[in-house]
Amino acid sequence: MSQQPPNSQRPTDAKPGKLIIISGPSGVGKTTVLKSLFQTCELPLEASVSATTRPRRTGETEGVSYYYLSPEQFEEHRKNGDFLECCEVFGYGHWYGTLEAPVTTGLQAGKWVILEVDVEGAAKVLKHHPDAITIFIHPGSLEELEQRLRGRGTESEEVLQKRLAVAKRELDASSSYQHIVTNQSVEQTVNDICRLLQQAEKN
Repeated sequence: MSQQPPNSQRPTDAKPGKLIIISGPSGVGKTTVLKSLFQTCELPLEASVSATTRPRRTGETEGVSYYYLSPEQFEEHRKNGDFLECCEVFGYGHWYGTLEAPVTTGLQAGKWVILEVDVEGAAKVLKHHPDAITIFIHPGSLEELEQRLRGRGTESEEVLQKRLAVAKRELDASSSYQHIVTNQSVEQTVNDICRLLQQAEKN
């Protein structure tokens, strides 16, 4: 049975953390970069956990992989305005979203909460947190991204073209982000992002 996500509670002595929005097109390597960032960057980073209506898969953990909600629970949260952003993934019929309460809890505990969302989700989150640090992970060019996606060999040509069309729109929107980091190597990208965040800590 799905659990409800935790409610926000304010610690009394913690310095508030910062919210970090990470975006980038599918195939740019966000998952690999963020995994390494959490392992190597010495700031108190915490991953935001999304809520979803899709069933839990083998090996996934409630509250770590996702908050697993029934469609009814998700809709109730949506009606109550509990999400910073949410969307339905068409073709699958599942909803995904970022609940505000766990993010607020993390920030109040002094964590630097990293939220990985697409450009539309980022715009919604910024309405609630206009002071968030925004970073766009860039493939260098649309052609470079296409080579990476084709190199994976996991998608049909039709799916690939749809991904590239979405990616083009996302790359066009990258100029609205505070920082653009080109992912030419995971190590360099992680170092660049960590350095940006360390600079933000001083400000």
